[in-house]
Amino acid sequence: MQQQNEAVAIVTGAADGIGWATAQRLVADGYCVALLDLRGAAAQARATELGAQHLGVACDVSSEASVQAAVAAVLARFGRIDALVNNAGIGDQTGPTVAQNVAAFDRVLAVHLRGTFLMSQAVAHVMLQAQAKPGQARGAIVNLGSIASSIGLPSRNAYSAAKAGVLGMTRAMASEWARAGIRVNAVAPGYVRTAMVAELERQAAIDAKGIAHRTPLGRMAEPAEIAEAIVFLASPRASYITGAVLPVDGGWTAFGATESVLPALAQAVT
Repeated sequence: MQQQNEAVAIVTGAADGIGWATAQRLVADGYCVALLDLRGAAAQARATELGAQHLGVACDVSSEASVQAAVAAVLARFGRIDALVNNAGIGDQTGPTVAQNVAAFDRVLAVHLRGTFLMSQAVAHVMLQAQAKPGQARGAIVNLGSIASSIGLPSRNAYSAAKAGVLGMTRAMASEWARAGIRVNAVAPGYVRTAMVAELERQAAIDAKGIAHRTPLGRMAEPAEIAEAIVFLASPRASYITGAVLPVDGGWTAFGATESVLPALAQAVT
């Protein structure tokens, strides 16, 4: 059992990439962390790596029964939930829209959008029952959007639709739960050096050199850089922030000029 004053956070998709970096950063901030992942053994191994006070749980965020079971396991272990990071995600199908598969489209929405809804619903149910103290929050939820939430990425229909939906849901939940003491925000990363992005590179679905040139900061992000923003929004340091979307994209969505105005990559910030 955690000490009485130790906050508890859930991170979905926590075995790798942004989720794993976020779990590590939360631990550095003193949280007890429940790492949820479709690959239960991987989640448990990561929890063991962090220390005996942390928990790894198998969870399919697109399944209501799986979500309910995972949240129940977290409550049984820790007795409380202070923060939720909805990070679980999968890559979308590549290729022309007219050739795309409906089942694959539905699966991307199920993981990203339905998963965010189900996890937020289950965790908010717990948070809303927590003892409220004047001037203190009941909890915080941080959702993962994307640059795809607000710009057009050709052929990436399901991913774009899901991530745009996540932002709409973030604002709706933030508005609904604000006076109950639950903050809901989103982080919108650009391209990040994760296994999912590496797979898109392997499929020739993205051009890594082109992305680096198009990004004002001249490179992709590291997972730890996204984790810093996530943990800030989950923490009391962001106590007056709710319903917000924080771009962590190296300037991608801010940039509106032609790429020719950017310095060559050899002169870019590293």
